[in-house]
Amino acid sequence: MSKPVSAGRLPTPNPIADDGDELHFCSTCAFGSVCLPAGVDKSALRELHMLVEHIGPFHAGDNVFRTGEPFGAIYAVRAGMVKTRVIDDVGREQILGFHLPGEMVGLNAIHPARYPCDAIALDTAYVCRFSFPALTTLAAKIPDVQQQLLRLLSADIGKATQLAGDHSADERLAAFLLGLVARYAARGFSPSAFHLTMPRADIANYLRLATETVSRVLRRFQDQGLIRVDGRDVELLDVPALRRLARSILRD
Repeated sequence: MSKPVSAGRLPTPNPIADDGDELHFCSTCAFGSVCLPAGVDKSALRELHMLVEHIGPFHAGDNVFRTGEPFGAIYAVRAGMVKTRVIDDVGREQILGFHLPGEMVGLNAIHPARYPCDAIALDTAYVCRFSFPALTTLAAKIPDVQQQLLRLLSADIGKATQLAGDHSADERLAAFLLGLVARYAARGFSPSAFHLTMPRADIANYLRLATETVSRVLRRFQDQGLIRVDGRDVELLDVPALRRLARSILRD
């Protein structure tokens, strides 16, 4: 029998991820895998660490960077959550993504050489700043850094296109919940329960749905025994059923 959400809530994370050491990045770092291969030269890893600048705290609503600012760095969320968004000519917000610890922000600025969106903290957040010119120079010297950078770019493109199809509200929300819990689980949190840092209006905006639709689908999922919701705490009760709902998105 599934435990209630109150028993399965995520542990409150330390506001700062572990700092690693001169040969290892923080446990959540997007470049953490670069530290693992035995063949990587230790002095080269020290060079990579020298590129990292810890910044924060950013409080809810603070900008990590703003649309139009010159591009000079990519950021890794170190703690908290950051959303990216654009504002159109008539002032409408379009949310591009939600970024958890270990995930990169700012990769979409590489080509225009200016940040094409805002990055805003949703709660108390800390980030690591990687100088992009220095990072690309180092990537030319260390194949593992270059490969990881290419993987991050590829993943960023994939996220941008995942919801581009003509999917139903049920499909979109099921895929969102599954994706979010998988990302949390990869960072050592519960594989079935999580806290929604973002408000439902932001989820609806990101999924291109009405806020009322998101609330209605969540209630229906709960009535069907797929999830349990307690405020912003969510527990997935029937992952296989949610996967069946989201299969048209998850296989893309």
